[in-house]
Amino acid sequence: MTHTNKTQKPKIALGTWSWGSGAAGGDQVFGNHLTIEDLQPVVDTAMAKGFNLWDTAAVYGEGSSETILGELLKKYDRSSYLLSTKFTPQIATGPEETAMENMLAGSFKRLNTDYIDIYWIHNPFDVEKWTPYLIPLIQSGKIKSVGVSNHNLSQIKRVTEILGQAGVKLAAVQNHYSLLYRSSEEAGILEYCLENDVDFYAYMVLEQGVLTGKYSVDNPLPEGSGRAATYNANLPKLAALIDALAQLGNKYNAKVADIATSWAINKAAVPIVGVTNEKYIASEERAQNIKLSEQEIAELERLATLTNVDTKGSWENSMLS
Repeated sequence: MTHTNKTQKPKIALGTWSWGSGAAGGDQVFGNHLTIEDLQPVVDTAMAKGFNLWDTAAVYGEGSSETILGELLKKYDRSSYLLSTKFTPQIATGPEETAMENMLAGSFKRLNTDYIDIYWIHNPFDVEKWTPYLIPLIQSGKIKSVGVSNHNLSQIKRVTEILGQAGVKLAAVQNHYSLLYRSSEEAGILEYCLENDVDFYAYMVLEQGVLTGKYSVDNPLPEGSGRAATYNANLPKLAALIDALAQLGNKYNAKVADIATSWAINKAAVPIVGVTNEKYIASEERAQNIKLSEQEIAELERLATLTNVDTKGSWENSMLS
């Protein structure tokens, strides 16, 4: 099986965690209720603007995120976009020897494809057990590159060793990384990635919308959603940081979210931004072209530290442990 995909990788990936429904889906986590009709303009606008790297996972909405994305991309040539999806150990079923390949096959079906550009191990549940199963998938061409998500530095190094024994390179790391959660940087993971030509992807760079400037004490996140339970109590502590982001937005003719996203790009990360409306694609266009000064970055990080808000997800282990 041979596929060539010379598609240019954009500076920003678009995430679809918020697109699915049901367990771990966008309705439960984000309070969203998005239909294919809602999301087709998002995909069409993104593709027209060169944002063609789509990140999803088999576990998001029990496959419904992948299903929606696969349907929306049907009309596009497969070589015109990049697909990023994940093997989640916690939902693996059947014999160990075939569990990863079977989950990948399900992703293929939902995404209407026969290869994945970046295939990730979603969580570090038994690195020794699961990492070797990536090797035959890349050797067969079913996946083009491999990544790990939510892994700490020692786990990343061990994955690199296991893959390297078969001549396979770890291409990417995907961790929670934002102004409010810099554990991967503090643990030396960003530096390791830079030194070893490994792409670092930052998910939750906008902290599920909190760093967009849209939400405040007077306009909290949707009640009943997972993100409301996590963030609403902390909104008063974020006012000074949001104000600083807004001031930089005025300077660069940009929005609060644009600055928070451009901060990650300026830190040599590839942000994964969940987009639920076509109007937000303009934000990604602005963010990818903003060059913040070292002083501006330092001030944002100082204010973020002063919030003393911990946004580590319930599924995450500290990168510093």
